[in-house]
Amino acid sequence: MLTGRIMGLDIGNNTIGVAVSDMLGITAQGVTTIHRKSKKKDLEELKKIIDEQNVNLIVSGLPKNMNGTIGPQAELVKKFCELIEYELKIKVEFWDERLTTVSAQRVLIDGDISRKNRKKVIDKLAAVIILQNYLDYKKF
Repeated sequence: MLTGRIMGLDIGNNTIGVAVSDMLGITAQGVTTIHRKSKKKDLEELKKIIDEQNVNLIVSGLPKNMNGTIGPQAELVKKFCELIEYELKIKVEFWDERLTTVSAQRVLIDGDISRKNRKKVIDKLAAVIILQNYLDYKKF
């Protein structure tokens, strides 16, 4: 049994998609998309959600290359997650996010969501998919 919620993150250069689990660790729900301003502001936004949602673990998508190697974008994500752990004192685990955005895009297209509206929610939906895959794997 979980003692708090798990937060899922889809970290990009311009935005951070955010999702959280229910208290039982069964389902993931989208929370928001943070439009990145600075590391300090990004951490403040994450801290606010962590406190409001009673989060005690973060799962960040790790954008590996298709051959499984770690590229420049994954290195940036890892460095930001190290900063999260250091500044916010919360553990961050990684989840392979290859093709997550493609899956999110497909869900939105199948749902007949306009291109304009897809752009608004794609990162949040990618965070939901990352977190839901993690929860399904862990089966809390």
